[in-house]
Parts: sequence; C-alpha cells; structure tokens
Amino acid sequence: MSELHKFLFDGLPVRGSIVRLTDAWTDMLARRQANTATGAWPPPVAELLGEMAAAGVLMQSNIKFNGALVLQIFGDGPVKVAVAEVQHDLSLRATAKVVGDVGVNARLPDMVNHTNKGRCAITLDPKDRFPGQQPYQGVVPLHGERGEKLGRLSEVLEHYMLQSEQLDTRLVLAADSKVAAGLLIQRLPVTGEGNLAGADQHGGSQRTKEGAPSFRGQANEDAIGRNEDYNRIATLAASLTREELLELDVETVLRRLFWEEKLLRFDLQTPRFACTCSRERVANMIRALGQEEAQSILADHGEIDVGCDFCGQQYRFDAVDATRIFTDPGDQPPVSPTVQ
Repeated sequence: MSELHKFLFDGLPVRGSIVRLTDAWTDMLARRQANTATGAWPPPVAELLGEMAAAGVLMQSNIKFNGALVLQIFGDGPVKVAVAEVQHDLSLRATAKVVGDVGVNARLPDMVNHTNKGRCAITLDPKDRFPGQQPYQGVVPLHGERGEKLGRLSEVLEHYMLQSEQLDTRLVLAADSKVAAGLLIQRLPVTGEGNLAGADQHGGSQRTKEGAPSFRGQANEDAIGRNEDYNRIATLAASLTREELLELDVETVLRRLFWEEKLLRFDLQTPRFACTCSRERVANMIRALGQEEAQSILADHGEIDVGCDFCGQQYRFDAVDATRIFTDPGDQPPVSPTVQ
C-alpha cells in the first residue's frame, strides 16, 4: 500500500514528510504498458514521472488547498512535457509526451533542456473556482542562478521553493519499476505555526488572490540559509542514498537518519492512483472539435478512437455515437426499455 508520513521535529522550526508510492505507482506503469497505441515509457521517462509523482504528493500534503496541484516539466528535448497531478485527497496521475528517442542513461537536461530553456511550472487549480478566479501558477527555469543546467528534479524543486516561497527545502527523490519515493525536509516559515495549516490566523501565511498559500515576506527572506537546526537536519537528509530510499521501509529510514531527534508524527495517509477521464468528457471534447471534423475522422477510420494519456482507457465512438453527440437532447429519439 502506498503511504505518506508527515512529521515535525519537536521544538525545532523544521517539518518533514516521506512518501512511498507502491501500488499507486505500479498501477500507472501497468496501464501505460498495456496501452497498445503507446507502450511503456522509456525507463528514464518513467523514472522522471515517478519522481514527479512523489514530489507532487509531498508538496500537496504541505498545503491546505481544495484543488489539484499540477507539476509540469517542459522544454525542447525528446520529452516535450511531463505532468504529475495530485488532488487534495492525494489521488494522483501522471503522463508524458515523448516525441523523440530517449537514451537509456538520459538525465533531466537530456530529456527536456537541450538549449537551457526548459521550465518547471507548479499550478494550483481550485476545485470550486469563484467567478473570474484563475489558477495560481509559479514557473522557474531548469537552471541555477549562474545559468548552470540542473541535473535532477530535486534540485529544480528546491530552487522553486527558494525562489517562489522563500523556504529552505531539501528533497531526495527516486523511482524504479516498483517504487516511487521521496523525502522532504523544510524550514518552517518564521511567521508562525499557523503556516502548518496554510492559515491566516496567528501571523500565519498570506494567500494569493487565487487562494494559494504564500510565505513571501522580508522575515522569511532574511532567514534563508541561517537556521542551524534546519541546516543540520537537511545535511542528514541529503545523506540518504537512492537505494536506501527505494529499498528501506519508512520506519528504518527515519530511524537511521534522525535517531537523535524527537519526531512528532501525524496520521498515516494513503495516496492512490485515480484518473478523472470519462466517456462524457471525451464526448464533450469531440463536440468541441465540431461536427465536420468528427465526420472527417469517421470517413477515414470508421470510428473515433480516443485514448486517455493518463490511464490508458480507450473510448470509441462510431457513426451512431457521433450523431448523438451533435444532436440536442430534446431531439434524441426515445429509447425503448426493452433489450433488443
């Protein structure tokens, strides 16, 4: 079972969380492999998506936000875009668009950042938007302050949190064909304990006009890199190897890294794979194409075949189905309750 553990370091301005995606991750990989139109992702792409899924869960779990957190990596390599989406209940899905050959040892710059113009975007999309409300989005390049290409997703996201939220963050991410896992250590905002809930009370975090929590402020900026407790714990976290993160259970990892620290633990949470696609949503997409385009596809192929990039589900519409899509509900012929 996939699991997420959140914790605080007692008496210190530091929080942490660790996630192990097992069934949620292998379900995604199996669905992709079973898709006859696409087949499995190349191993480096699958590893990137696994790390993105784990990172998305870690970030979503640290904010009080009723909506989707969408993590995107895009650029000019053979992977045009990679996406991981995590809902407020920790249901998740991920996919990538691959348009060229991906080498067996390809790293992040090889896949999406050939000319150093790749980007990472984090979008917070509210579930119930107010009229005129837009999703909140932050975007950072896939390079550091001196223009150097960042080789790992963890480095990109640490840079994002520092630039966008002024929070010191240490991330360790790893994925293989069985597990996608991550460890996050973060300095708490100096504006108060209310930030744990993304709240405004007790001097807690501010919110953007889109409703996303924001910790930007002079006090947080002044504290960057200066907290000795955070620096010590972040150094311990950075010693965790890829193999340890993938192979060891959560309790063993926490005990090996932080055996001298007192941890305050939160209730276990269970991330899961879930897709929001449906036949109705695909029908709406076909309707948006227009009847002329739909008829052209039918003439060429005999049916309209649409596959979900996230879960691999295939939706097929024949000429009768297409006619119903473009017929007003009031004009639909009555349907007999008798099975013919």
